[in-house]
Amino acid sequence: MSAARQAQAGPDPRAVVDWYRAHARDLPWRHSGTSAYAVLVSEVMSQQTPVSRVVPAWQEWMRRWPDATALAAAQRAEVLLVWGRLGYPRRALRLVEAARAVVERHGGELPADRDQLLALPGVGDYTAGAVLAFAYGRRALTLDTNVRRVLARVVGGQALPA
Repeated sequence: MSAARQAQAGPDPRAVVDWYRAHARDLPWRHSGTSAYAVLVSEVMSQQTPVSRVVPAWQEWMRRWPDATALAAAQRAEVLLVWGRLGYPRRALRLVEAARAVVERHGGELPADRDQLLALPGVGDYTAGAVLAFAYGRRALTLDTNVRRVLARVVGGQALPA
C-alpha cells in the first residue's frame, strides 16, 4: 500500500495490538482462568480509581469474597471497610446488590449474556462488554472514556467532553 493510501486508510490496528503486547500491565484479573465475577469486581473498582490503588484492594476483596455467593452474604460494614480508599463507596454496595442478584437469578454464576449482565445493579455498557470480552472471550465493545477521547481525536480531530 502506498504511503498516501496508508495515510488515507488511517492507523494500522495491528500497531495497537503490538503496542499492547509490549506494554500491557500485568494485572491479576487479566490472567487466564480469571472468573467473570473477578473481572466484574476489577472493572467496578477501576471506575475513576487509579489501578495502583485497585490492585491491592482487589486482591484483598477476592481473598475475602472469592465469588458472588460469598459477597452476597457479606456484611455491609465489612464491605465498606475493605473498599476503603477506592472512593465512591456506592460502587461497593452495588457490587453486593449485583452479587445477590447473580445468586438469586443465575445460581451464583455471572451470566454470559449482555442483556442479563446489564440487568444487574451497577452494570452498564462498558462493564458488561468488559465481562463478556475479558472473562468469556467474546467479541464485545469496551469503550471507556479514555478510549472514546482517543478515537474522537483520531477520527474527528477533537476530544469529546468527559
